[in-house]
Amino acid sequence: MARPRTPLLSPDRIRDTALALIDEHGLASLSMRRLAETLGVQASSLYSHYATKDDVLDAVANRLVRDVDTSDFRHGWQDGLLTWARSYHAALTAHPNCVPLIASGTGRREQFLGMANSVHGGLVGAGWPARRATEISGAVKYLVIGAASTPFASGFADDVQVYLDRYPHLSQAHRLRDDAGRIDHDSFELGLTCLIAGLEPGPRRPE
Repeated sequence: MARPRTPLLSPDRIRDTALALIDEHGLASLSMRRLAETLGVQASSLYSHYATKDDVLDAVANRLVRDVDTSDFRHGWQDGLLTWARSYHAALTAHPNCVPLIASGTGRREQFLGMANSVHGGLVGAGWPARRATEISGAVKYLVIGAASTPFASGFADDVQVYLDRYPHLSQAHRLRDDAGRIDHDSFELGLTCLIAGLEPGPRRPE
């Protein structure tokens, strides 16, 4: 039996191709027509797997969140937050064009809801009141999304003349771009560790 000229479609193949297109061209560039052209099929072929473009985007978001680790809450809320935040940040910095998609919220995204459930359960299980656990989760999310969407160091020009005359306290800012990766990493780690330090010694358990 002859093999089909076009590889068979699957939800995973469609999702992964959409992610690759977003990585290369940006979130706004994705359309069902462009996705179909990249896969070498008619757009109508996609709809038996995903009813809408939003469904494809939900699948991409779920794929990224699948790599986020929420397992360390069993070792304590501090370890849980550190591992969650770092793995969440790594997943987003690997796909920066997807940050607005992730920032749009959980909706009915299964992996997102599973992640939120694990984090909230880990915090409440450690003794945090439910409302405070929600606030802590939100604070960590703000830090992760902000760090992934607005790199600090790479935002400065590498021309020293931009700063010399008018901004004397930024006379070394032109060097930041060359060291942007380390500075952005260390800045994220500083924010994360300060956030957790501000929460210690942790929840008060009833006596």
